[in-house]
Amino acid sequence: MPGIAFSTPDVYLTKVDTELILNQGRNPRSHQQAGKRILVIGGGVTGMTTAWALLDAGYSVTIMADKWASLDDRITSQIAGALWEYPPAVCGRHTDKISIRKSKKWCMTSYRVFEKLQKILPDRELPDHGIRMIMSNFFFDKPIEESEDEYEKMLEIAEMPEIKGFKRDANLVKEHAVNQRAGVTDSYQHLSPAIDTDSYMTWLRFLVACKGAQFVTEHISGDLLAQEDELLAEYDAQAIIQCTGLSGAELAGDESVYPLRGALIRVVNDGSKFPKVTEALVMAHDYAKRDEDGGIVFIVPRNDRTLILGGLAQPHQADLDLTLDSPEIRRMRDRCNRFVPGLENAAYDPEAPLVQGLRPFRGKNVRVERELRTKEDGSVSKIIHSYGQGGAGFTLSFGCAGDVLTLLEELEAGVAPSAR
Repeated sequence: MPGIAFSTPDVYLTKVDTELILNQGRNPRSHQQAGKRILVIGGGVTGMTTAWALLDAGYSVTIMADKWASLDDRITSQIAGALWEYPPAVCGRHTDKISIRKSKKWCMTSYRVFEKLQKILPDRELPDHGIRMIMSNFFFDKPIEESEDEYEKMLEIAEMPEIKGFKRDANLVKEHAVNQRAGVTDSYQHLSPAIDTDSYMTWLRFLVACKGAQFVTEHISGDLLAQEDELLAEYDAQAIIQCTGLSGAELAGDESVYPLRGALIRVVNDGSKFPKVTEALVMAHDYAKRDEDGGIVFIVPRNDRTLILGGLAQPHQADLDLTLDSPEIRRMRDRCNRFVPGLENAAYDPEAPLVQGLRPFRGKNVRVERELRTKEDGSVSKIIHSYGQGGAGFTLSFGCAGDVLTLLEELEAGVAPSAR
């Protein structure tokens, strides 16, 4: 943000047991420890959040990425739907039981941090972080009890005192004037953090820069394990945190990583063409009935001006060649139109009517784990992985970062790595 003088945000993270907690004020551990530099590879929300946690824990941090968040060439994290969801998420869910169990813990860490951030950072002297708490409405095409995982999810949300505003009420369908053609019969709602990804990723980079992070624009290819010693020496680092999303397939030698293509239509949400949408509207279809697109409805206010329309989840599709006229985009738009009266009249965002990206998925778990392979000389690797968050990068970001800190502590203590 050249030419603009901003003050440093007075927020910092501390780890209590395995939980990251957001604090306001001056960090008592703001001094960096000599000989404690960490190389973080990846400039998306996972890498940047991990870097923030490391900096506040007293480490020096170098962040490496081949590109950074910008409005000219958006990175994957900027294209994300970025509506906090309790697992399993609607857009690109993980089905592995271990992954879901971990994700439930990680997501609540992030919920608490996001909720507190949006309360304590309305300062005009700071860049806008783009976080808001909005009412999120989840709709279903049959009674929720008939879907075991959705019913379990709803009951757990209802029992969480930290998740505000929970209400189950089929009348939400009428309150939001959902068209009968949408086939909706049941629904519930609660407050969720919703993130304007352009603002947040810009703010997050500003924050870690203020805390002393160094940035290196470079692309890493090949198996990271084979390059570990060279990278540690080049950057005077004691460990490497790998947070590259899809590139984890190459850097971690992980053949289970695959892309889940998604896209968002951006329309003007000023109330002139249709009633202004101020709440999130999401439909989780029965997975057995989903079409080739994923069949999801995802309507979320991005900010005070822009509404995003989504619901595309195409596994193993890696081409970013979609247009507004692509059949799957037209179908996605039609599904959304059935939820908001007059939405078919919406004007496209003139700057970015369609954005698309690739969610980084793994065959099973989100991987927050130390490198289990040994180096050629038989010694223990100093690499820690955090990737495969799929469509839940923002939802899991602070929880995963807290676990990375725990793994780093184990590495420093000489504890042998183990599968998680």
